[in-house]
Amino acid sequence: MTTLAIDLVDRLRDRIEELLGAQRFKIWFKNCTQLSIADGILKVGVPNLFISGWIEDHYDDVIRQAAQEIVGGDVKVTYCVDPVLFRKMRKSTLNSQAAFIEKHAERSGRDGENGKPVVLPPQRTLRGRMEDFVVGSNNRLAYSVAQSVIEHPNGDSSVVCIYSACGLGKTHLLQGIANALSERKPRTRWVYASGEDFTNQFLYALREHKLDAFRHRYRDIDVLLLDDMQFIANKRATQEEFLHTFNAISGAGKRVVLATDAHPKMIGELSDSLVNRLVSGMVVKIERPDVETRKEILRRRAHALQQNIPDSVLHYIAEKIQANVRELEGCLVKLLAFASLTREPISLDMARRALEDHLTQTRKLLTVAEIEQSVATYFGILTADLHTSRKSRTIALARNVAMFIARKHTDLSFPEIGRMMGNKNHTTVLLACRRITQLLATDSEVNWPSISGIQARPIAQIISAQEEQLGCQAPA
Repeated sequence: MTTLAIDLVDRLRDRIEELLGAQRFKIWFKNCTQLSIADGILKVGVPNLFISGWIEDHYDDVIRQAAQEIVGGDVKVTYCVDPVLFRKMRKSTLNSQAAFIEKHAERSGRDGENGKPVVLPPQRTLRGRMEDFVVGSNNRLAYSVAQSVIEHPNGDSSVVCIYSACGLGKTHLLQGIANALSERKPRTRWVYASGEDFTNQFLYALREHKLDAFRHRYRDIDVLLLDDMQFIANKRATQEEFLHTFNAISGAGKRVVLATDAHPKMIGELSDSLVNRLVSGMVVKIERPDVETRKEILRRRAHALQQNIPDSVLHYIAEKIQANVRELEGCLVKLLAFASLTREPISLDMARRALEDHLTQTRKLLTVAEIEQSVATYFGILTADLHTSRKSRTIALARNVAMFIARKHTDLSFPEIGRMMGNKNHTTVLLACRRITQLLATDSEVNWPSISGIQARPIAQIISAQEEQLGCQAPA
């Protein structure tokens, strides 16, 4: 390239980094692309087809915007596999694998089968413990299943799926299982990860050609504990890899324990083969705790904080806060802070004064953010997708459903909903509500085609699932 072309490429890469952010640019562009400009054509060289497809699907708009700003005029963007980059990545992969083997050669874990050493993956510090979990009628079955996994890691049911709304104890149970296995059965090999961890590590392993190390981490174990499994929805390659991982663990008579925000059948964009595997085992729902369970949660939390709180105050808070455990604990912390500030003894009258505003804000009022999160989880997309102008069938339907529920279960006007959902025009919200109303009136079935094998579902079932997940009822 000429000096001018080199200067344009340097400026173009700098602009792409500004638009994407340093982290994303480092992962996908710094060492993975080779840009060249000639005759109004921007050629993006990549080391393999996977990276080419990923960049084109996710960052093509950013590249075109940067080219428009730096080069000016209409610039045609093309993608091609660069042999030089391919050889560099291949060499880097071999060097990394050699370094990995050398680094772990002397790390002897617990003896595996046939006397072979097992290298265990490092684990984060987990807070949840089984002895701290408050058992009530709402979660007794889930707790019993968790205890069964601890006592019999190689039990009959290879997969356990625990689902509930946010803040009801799914993560606590999974972390409790992990800690209990470490203490009671130290020879049991386990991995705890979130759906996001699994996805990010898989993509990194795929890009760096380290799939063998990734699969060793997740398959050569006795128990896989995967939190927020709904994160892998709408991620076709990750779902396929997880399905193979699940089959490998299950086929060896080992355990897979999952936590999700919804029943597997109610998580949109999960392939039928994966849903069938998940529902073949034990699927357990954690309900919202009753008053007595909420009181016990508050009592234990107060004891942990070394605070003596009257039973009448605990009962008052437990009656008023019904959403989830996190709100209960937040209410308790605010009460203790108020008592410390005013130096008053904690009483029922003081609790009413201290928590009046907090309880008003935490009544059964839905926010648009909560609706967006629930709908995005169901359809297997990001909440940010709802704010974009993208009009794919999946995103458009999800956006319409979110606007319909927001209009039905909040006091917000059409313009207010539009502003909160990406500064949309009030007409957009009005048309979205009309479309969903018409689909409900005709009892229509809808489908989103991002992943093959997803069956059409009645729109009434989709709306009902969202209202149940959000804990809302139709207005009187």
